[in-house]
Amino acid sequence: MTVKSAENKASSVTDTTRRVVQEFLAARIAGDTGRIVALFADDVDWMLAENPVVPWIRPRSTGAECAAQAGELAEHTVAEDARASVDTFLVDGTDAVLMGHLSGTVRATGKSFEGPFALRLTVEGGRITRHHLYENSMSIAEACTPS
Repeated sequence: MTVKSAENKASSVTDTTRRVVQEFLAARIAGDTGRIVALFADDVDWMLAENPVVPWIRPRSTGAECAAQAGELAEHTVAEDARASVDTFLVDGTDAVLMGHLSGTVRATGKSFEGPFALRLTVEGGRITRHHLYENSMSIAEACTPS
């Protein structure tokens, strides 16, 4: 393989990763669970800090389970108060990292949460195989805990 063809292959992989992540974000915003399921691989390396007081945070490993997280989040939070902004979107080969800020209000308690986040996604074969989310889990747990 020539240097030029290796560069083209790497560029193609990066382009695919960027496209799939953009499709994932658009599907999340639209609430298109079917599209989200299709974007996740059958088996997913899902990581989110365990938080037993937060009903939408639990272990997941299949595309359907991962896609269901968006619906569970919507059930437990006030849609009008949900905010997320992406400040940084980096893509290198099969990996993408998004960083930004999120906030919301828990429906059951009326309490708000907010904080920075980082999301690491890996795309292989045009589907998301890794979803690791790092967020302000303390703020979210406090918002889920009744006074």
